Amino acid sequence: MFAAGARPNDGIRIVEALTSKGHTTLIDRMWKATAVLAVSLATTQVAFAQDKAQVERGMKVYTEQKCSVCHSIAGKGNAKGALDDVGSTLMPEEIRAWLVNPVEMTKKTKADRKPPMRAFPNLAKEDLDGLVAYLSTLKKK
Repeated sequence: MFAAGARPNDGIRIVEALTSKGHTTLIDRMWKATAVLAVSLATTQVAFAQDKAQVERGMKVYTEQKCSVCHSIAGKGNAKGALDDVGSTLMPEEIRAWLVNPVEMTKKTKADRKPPMRAFPNLAKEDLDGLVAYLSTLKKK
């Protein structure tokens, strides 16, 4: 398990020797890097949980607002308005614009779908954010 002639506490002795001889900057950097990595991982986990909650809220809003009357996802709903790849084709801010101001987006993109999409200006911010988060996940694989 140990190199020839090595003893179990040699690693501790090496660290002690380095820190006592002015090599603390290397050890300090290693500890700081470890701390930054740990904080990053924790932050990522929290962000993932928040994203997941937002996406779930968006799925609920999609159902509550009866979006499937005009749109479909995974073959469920109106096939004329398939959203299966909307997350690949539109940025989140564009999805938001379609939800809040579809008349302007229709002109901007020269879309000709009938009937025109209705606006959702009165959705609560959390619902709108959730719907945008959910639709942004829809990407063909």
